[in-house]
Amino acid sequence: VLVEKPLTPNSGTSMALLDLAARSGKVLLEAYMYRFHPQTATVLELVSDGAIGQLVHVDASFSFDTGSRSGRLFDAATAGGGILDVGCYPLSFARFVAGAAAGRPFVEPATLVGRGTVGPTGVDEWAAAELTFPGGATASLRTGVRLADPQSATITGSRGVIRLADPWGLTEQQVVELDVVGEEPRRIEVPAASAYALEADALARAAREGAEVPELTAENSLGQARALDAWREELSLRFPFEQDTADIPTLTGRPLRAASVPTGAGVPMAYGTVPGVDKQLSRLVMGCDNQMNLAHASAMFDAFFEIGGTTFDTAYIYGGGYIEQLVGRWVRNRGVREDVVMITKGAHTPHCDPESLTRQLEESLERQGTDYADLYMMHRDNPDVPVGEFVDVMDEHLRAGRIRAYGGSNWTPERVDEANAYAQANGRTGFTILSNHFGLAEALDVPWAGCVHATDPDSKAWLTERGIALLPWSSQARGFFTGRAHPEDRSDAELVRCYYSDENFERLARAQELGAERGVPATAIALAFVLHQQFPTFALFGPRSIGEMRSSTLGLGVELSPQEMAWLDLKAPTR
Repeated sequence: VLVEKPLTPNSGTSMALLDLAARSGKVLLEAYMYRFHPQTATVLELVSDGAIGQLVHVDASFSFDTGSRSGRLFDAATAGGGILDVGCYPLSFARFVAGAAAGRPFVEPATLVGRGTVGPTGVDEWAAAELTFPGGATASLRTGVRLADPQSATITGSRGVIRLADPWGLTEQQVVELDVVGEEPRRIEVPAASAYALEADALARAAREGAEVPELTAENSLGQARALDAWREELSLRFPFEQDTADIPTLTGRPLRAASVPTGAGVPMAYGTVPGVDKQLSRLVMGCDNQMNLAHASAMFDAFFEIGGTTFDTAYIYGGGYIEQLVGRWVRNRGVREDVVMITKGAHTPHCDPESLTRQLEESLERQGTDYADLYMMHRDNPDVPVGEFVDVMDEHLRAGRIRAYGGSNWTPERVDEANAYAQANGRTGFTILSNHFGLAEALDVPWAGCVHATDPDSKAWLTERGIALLPWSSQARGFFTGRAHPEDRSDAELVRCYYSDENFERLARAQELGAERGVPATAIALAFVLHQQFPTFALFGPRSIGEMRSSTLGLGVELSPQEMAWLDLKAPTR
């Protein structure tokens, strides 16, 4: 499938489209035809070979003056404006050039600062961007639909300059001007070629081979979409159909179907129950704390729902309330309130008291546009408050129907026991769930003040004895099982402080060994360890892309025997 650039108006929708293509086995190519022209190949080869020394700066422009404010380019409902229509060319060019200098297909900008003018029709009429790349190279980009600016590109290096008079049209024979310090200027003639035909040939070749088009991979297109988002955000430019109050449809335009798409492991989602909640909780819980906007959130939550995910976790403090609004809007747009389990957290330090809890719960429900939370979690404990006061206020909200069940996040086993003893003695409903740090790696310390972990033997024994459900956070131990952790690599001070021990590196080695045998990464073994506990667990995870979400589900397909569980946790010498 050849799609006119840009792939879609925003990165959220692009991510969903790329995922659909991958799942359906189709080759999807974003149509930047100039990338396939011999001139572009020549330029990238010159940069890669160091012909102008170290890359210093890229200057590129694609703009024109339409003369009037009419037509699609000035219609916000059809994503008009310069950035998405032609500004995407110089942006992609800068990413390609930075990639060539680094020996890679492309490089993402480390920073992007934009400016421009949004006209009376709600589209950008002209815009500029200043980029910096890892390593120090910079780029200046210009675009517009009411801006007469030469369509050109200049690449400056530490030893010379490359100039292109026609980087995009490429209809006639092209000339690449190369000026190198201490050498005579060169004019490299590039024969005329049809960039569109070359692009079509590349797509056909990829379709025959069942592979991606190497010049423009899915990863490249997604990075380009995110950079375009960043440029428009600099102008505070969002179109009506992608506003946070919009009714953003599903990718297909059809209603969502639960569990209609396989998980990354190819097995169905697993489920469990929590006392007081009359819905099935998916054993994987979508962490709602990093979604950038409604388009991104909709793509992520749709994908999670389609693999059978039912449970979403958010909190009063996440994004200053913005995340709760996104989750609530998605639930209303999809009409799935009775099909999902909403976990809401509040009363985080320093507002950890019964009065603040009540105020924050009411605000959270208003933000989400609902009249109840399936599960309410006190985000922190405050030992200065008698535990009975927390139990009383939670029981009051439960009886009033504002919550269905409750628990605590970062509460010690001792305080939970005290709370439940008070509840039993006074005719109240007690804790039904706990959310502490838990995983295969034993925590030497917690990453944030006020956190509590349950990775030690005593906590595991307590959870098993009580049978209380656990919603573990950071079960992957800040990436300890992803390959980031090595005894000699101490660059991540927090990872070292919280998890570096001989015992944890042995756990990592065993997870890697077992994963290699099962054909899955160590992260999948670490997740399977969490899901195979003797007490109910619902693993919280926070993927930032659909691809991350699918790879995170691989642990659902891993079965672990009791002996393997003991071996992974260093309780047995063999398995």
